[in-house]
Amino acid sequence: MINLISKFIFCSTLIIGTLITISSSSWIGIWIGLEINLLSFIPLIIDNNNLISTESSIKYFLIQAFASLIFLFTIIIYTTKINFLFQIIISYNENIIINSAIILKLGAAPFHFWFPSLIEGLSWFNSLIILTWQKLAPLIIVSYTAFNNILIIFILFSTFIGRIRGLNQTSLRKILVFSSINHIGWLLISLFYRNLLWIFYFLIYLIINISIIIIFYLFNLFNINQLFSFNNKFPLLKFCFIINFLSLGGLPPFIGFLPKWIVIENLIYTNNLFILFFIVIITLITLFFYIRLTFSAFNLNYLSFFWNISKNINFKILNFNLLINIIISVLLILFLINNFYLF
Repeated sequence: MINLISKFIFCSTLIIGTLITISSSSWIGIWIGLEINLLSFIPLIIDNNNLISTESSIKYFLIQAFASLIFLFTIIIYTTKINFLFQIIISYNENIIINSAIILKLGAAPFHFWFPSLIEGLSWFNSLIILTWQKLAPLIIVSYTAFNNILIIFILFSTFIGRIRGLNQTSLRKILVFSSINHIGWLLISLFYRNLLWIFYFLIYLIINISIIIIFYLFNLFNINQLFSFNNKFPLLKFCFIINFLSLGGLPPFIGFLPKWIVIENLIYTNNLFILFFIVIITLITLFFYIRLTFSAFNLNYLSFFWNISKNINFKILNFNLLINIIISVLLILFLINNFYLF
């Protein structure tokens, strides 16, 4: 009971830290919100029965503390005129330094080195948090800064590395991590067109990840080879799960394609054809990987393999989860149709 109460408290302060960052009108307030969020998430990571989680918590703390140090140093120099010459240098490179610190917090390429190894020590619940909620505050901070060439480099690196590195992975956690790195690139592009666009993209990404991770958690799935024998008695559930994977890759006509379609249209209207060509080609590579994965899962049905399937699974929860995802997806599509001019 104490464990549940402490988790509830830390989850509450985690949310409060993000809300402080979002609602703050000063850089110091933004930094305070980030630190509250960091100090709330670390106790959620630590598991006394799992030594890998302790290692992951130390990695996460060191990386986030280093990024916060760079961020705090920059805003202190910028807001206090300690040295006029140094002030001019920092002012000229302010956006680059702040964006680099925030990209490090996000785990986007080329500062993604800590992300794949860290997530291997997390539970599925903590993985969901770090893949979704922990990205919200840093993305809003990036939206406060001006669009510059360094962000274009981060976008290209994220889309490229997130897709190429995911091709040779067998761990489902790492596949979701590199997919997340790729989606960060798309989110950074959408940040500089409309606020409603990146929020819409983030909500779609959140819904798909919740649906996939719930199934991973209930069926105790961690590797690709476990998908071959995943739930052969309920092929409809496997079909819905694979649709979520294809939607995560952005295959039309699934809902994951809608925000990417809007981003592509905005890139065409603003004549950013090089970025458009690059990210579309990389997305096609990813779709090849996802289709190969799902094709194998559909064709390889070994009924004698049951080591990965939990015995006590509440299929009402799964059906409810699928129903909620369908309802939310339909509502988002209707909202998109009614407010298409806002994008």
